[in-house]
Amino acid sequence: FFFTSLLTAYELDGVKVKGYATCLMDSFQFFHGYQFGFGLHYIDFNNIHRPRTPKFSAHLYYNIMKDNGFSLPDDEKMLYGEFKKDFIWSSATASYQIEGAWRQGGKGLSIWDKFTHTPGNILQHDTGDIACNSYNKMEDDIAALKKVKVSHYRFSVSWPRILPDGTTKYINQAGINYYKKLLDSLIAANIQPQVTLYHWDLPQALQDVGGWENETIIERFRDYADILFENLGPKVQLWITFNEPFIIAILGHVQGTHAPFSDRPDTLPYIVSHNIIKAHAEAWHVYNDKYRASQNGMVSITVNADWAEPRNPYKQEDYDAARSVVEFYLGWYAHPIFNGDYSPLMKRSVLEQSLAGGLTKSLPEFTPEEIKRINGTYDYFGLNHYCSVLAFPVDFGEIQHFEADDRTWLESGSHWLTMTPFGLRRLLKFIKHEFGNPPIIITENGVSENGPVDLNDVHRKYFYEKYINQVLKYLLDDVNVIGYTAWSLLDNLEWAVGYTERFGLFYINRSDPDLPRTPKASVSFYSSIISCNGFPDP
Repeated sequence: FFFTSLLTAYELDGVKVKGYATCLMDSFQFFHGYQFGFGLHYIDFNNIHRPRTPKFSAHLYYNIMKDNGFSLPDDEKMLYGEFKKDFIWSSATASYQIEGAWRQGGKGLSIWDKFTHTPGNILQHDTGDIACNSYNKMEDDIAALKKVKVSHYRFSVSWPRILPDGTTKYINQAGINYYKKLLDSLIAANIQPQVTLYHWDLPQALQDVGGWENETIIERFRDYADILFENLGPKVQLWITFNEPFIIAILGHVQGTHAPFSDRPDTLPYIVSHNIIKAHAEAWHVYNDKYRASQNGMVSITVNADWAEPRNPYKQEDYDAARSVVEFYLGWYAHPIFNGDYSPLMKRSVLEQSLAGGLTKSLPEFTPEEIKRINGTYDYFGLNHYCSVLAFPVDFGEIQHFEADDRTWLESGSHWLTMTPFGLRRLLKFIKHEFGNPPIIITENGVSENGPVDLNDVHRKYFYEKYINQVLKYLLDDVNVIGYTAWSLLDNLEWAVGYTERFGLFYINRSDPDLPRTPKASVSFYSSIISCNGFPDP
């Protein structure tokens, strides 16, 4: 950090810095004696020979002197080239975040309708009652997509808009017709749909009988998926069963910051996740058994994951903590679906947490029959990725590892999101080696802003350039990446933070009743990458 500031002062500020010096070894520090060590080398003062042991800082200082500054790491160097000719270029939204029309067209109540209408749950008391009014502004959204020049559009279906009480007792034809019209409009614009079955807006009627904690929801989800495959499937080639089950389990059922506002961290997130995994498998089998032969589409799940680096690269325990972070984000759901069962590391970690919390077991077990039915229920790997963290071990009882940020990483409009493009490439390589190099679609990636509106969103252009270039490096790594999706098409309701954080390529002026879609500078930037199908050599 100090060297970066020194170089900035020299290169950018014109300060005539002539040199730099630091302490060679730990030594006598006057009033404090030998209590503090400032040296590049550690001195063992209990050893009569006083051996000099280089610290990590000595190696770092050596490399800085060798390069006379900072050489650009390989991860940060631009790669020039093109993606495959049929590479998927997409942008994404989710039903509750953009549709509005919360009581229009026969839609039932969702858990997010109830959650946002409960005082204190959402910043500034925002709701999705109107949102971007996409239910009534379909043509405007199609025009925005055409301006970006995407080949695909990822959107989600509102379960309560199709089945108001979550069951097949009553099928809302108006809801089906709305999504059919959207599909027809997309295809007419030469944009292919990517359809998510569940992006968090569970029918409230199902939550009233236990929601994802109640095992009967597996059958309910299978029936819902069957209806969508039958009615929408002839026009859809890419399906996603669930978006980010980790967020459903943790934010919705542990932290209570998302609907349905449960906070039982002991066993509930594992029960919820167990049922989601089984529901995903049932939906996949419905498609495989009834519709694949005629529709020839692809069905999978989307998992979210941060990449984790060891806070101290010279400590094995930090490497172990980093591995645990990725396992909990990614492996919780991917291992059963791609490899057949929860990973040994996951089982061991959860057991240790359970014992520390006074429980004998928290993680449910799959039966041999369930393992067989779940294993292989994918046609590609759906990945949502935004940022990376530094991991290190702690001993807080139930908490076995901790995550932090590097203060030199660029920040965004969200407290949790720092710009760390290197992590995306490393995560893609991890998926390749851990899960047999499946086809990968990056189903979300983007950056936020808050505060005053600036249509010249330079930070978003920087984000897309650096992250998408990391994706291009699949050419070097032989990773089977087949698509990229920018989150999000529109500034929309960002769940618990309302409309205060904006991820959109298009700005929505919420003070204008017409809610116009105004392109930010990142629109032309992203569309130029799409038009070039990558980064042409300058």
